Amino acid sequence: MTRRWFGSVRSRATLAATLVVAVALLAAGAAVLLSLRSDLTGQAESEAASAARAVAVELSDGRPYDKLTGLDEDDRPVQIVDERGRLVAASEDLERVTGTGADTARPGDPGGRAGGDADDDTDDSDDANGSDGPDDDPAPRGEVDSDTDFSTGTATIDGTTADYRFAAVEVEFEDRGKFTVYAGAPLAAERSAVGTATTAMLIGFPLLLAVVAGATWLVTRRALSPVEGIRREMAAITASEDLARRVPVPATHDEVARLALTTNETLAALESSVERQRRFVADASHELRSPIASLRTQLEVGAAHPELLDLDGAVTDTVRLQTLAADLLLLARLDAGERPGDARFDLGALAREHAEGRAGVTVTADEVPVAGSRAQVGRVLTNLLDNARRHARSAVTVGVRAEGEWAVVAVADDGDGVPEADRERIFERFVRLDEARSRDDGGAGLGLAIARDVAVRHGGTLTVGRAPAGGALFELRLPRAR
Repeated sequence: MTRRWFGSVRSRATLAATLVVAVALLAAGAAVLLSLRSDLTGQAESEAASAARAVAVELSDGRPYDKLTGLDEDDRPVQIVDERGRLVAASEDLERVTGTGADTARPGDPGGRAGGDADDDTDDSDDANGSDGPDDDPAPRGEVDSDTDFSTGTATIDGTTADYRFAAVEVEFEDRGKFTVYAGAPLAAERSAVGTATTAMLIGFPLLLAVVAGATWLVTRRALSPVEGIRREMAAITASEDLARRVPVPATHDEVARLALTTNETLAALESSVERQRRFVADASHELRSPIASLRTQLEVGAAHPELLDLDGAVTDTVRLQTLAADLLLLARLDAGERPGDARFDLGALAREHAEGRAGVTVTADEVPVAGSRAQVGRVLTNLLDNARRHARSAVTVGVRAEGEWAVVAVADDGDGVPEADRERIFERFVRLDEARSRDDGGAGLGLAIARDVAVRHGGTLTVGRAPAGGALFELRLPRAR
């Protein structure tokens, strides 16, 4: 069942469309999530950098730690670390922090790098902020670094732990060294937005894929329904062997409609070919029946009465049978697509050779080389000369000339000619005009059909017109050999 399902064009199209859309959705979803995370992280970095730089500016102005406004914000962790990694100031409600330069959240926490004796801490505090007395000299100003570094960590404020993006800004004093200000901005918005978008995609993408698969299934089913109709009709034609039937043509003017039209054209050509084959067999049987019956009658009479045996008639009927059999064999080979070959020969010499010994035939032939089957082209010339001799009153003329890229053979007689209405019909197989049928030496109606088939298979043409003397003019055109 699974193999049959995947063998359907509709199923494969649905699966392919769904996979393509799935890949596109995954790529688009990943791009959206990355872009959203990057934008929100960048926004957090901007907020953290602004807060850190504000505290750094106040610190560079010599403001005491307890006067720094950035340390009073309840929802933003801020730390100040000296160049020895000791925490010297932090936000009031900060309980725990990771991702900054200090291991502790409060100045003087045990176990941290801010540890040391009380005198050292007091001295550092005084050094960093200057003297608090009114008579003391103003504290020297520090220089705020223009670069900002970023890191990600966590912070616990009033018992609540959250993820933060920390910005680090350095402040350097000439006499007291370098201090680093860390300020964090929460990543809750980024986490929430990314989580919401991910949830929406996990819910929406399968629904969208289901819609795409269903729509593709319905569309392909509708698009392929005419193809199924064509298949059913072709199966019925095959079963009934009725080549007169035709497949339905949809009114869509698309590839399926063109397929139906081409199928009908093929059926019409096949019907015509089968009809020609049937007619050919019937005509061949009819043509063979007469000489065979005549020959049998003569042989039976000769067997009973040897003195009455007509040997000349028997020989004539035998020759007629031999000629007809040769014509049928050649037509069979031509219908089978026998290639004419590529031998080079002189068409003028061939025309003179086949006209030699024929009474009343005049030949004017130039030397014109052609390529193909010399025997088949010779058969064409023989058929044309025989046809001209049967219908001529007294004279037949043959001319061979070069005309551009063509070699032209013209065979004309001074008979009554061919009526214009019959000039194409005479090239059909077993077609003989009434006058030809009334003559005892008339052929079977295959000579001109063979001549045209040979001409076409050599890349040429054979036509009939009116000769200057009033009879028929047959022109054979073949490509000249290069």
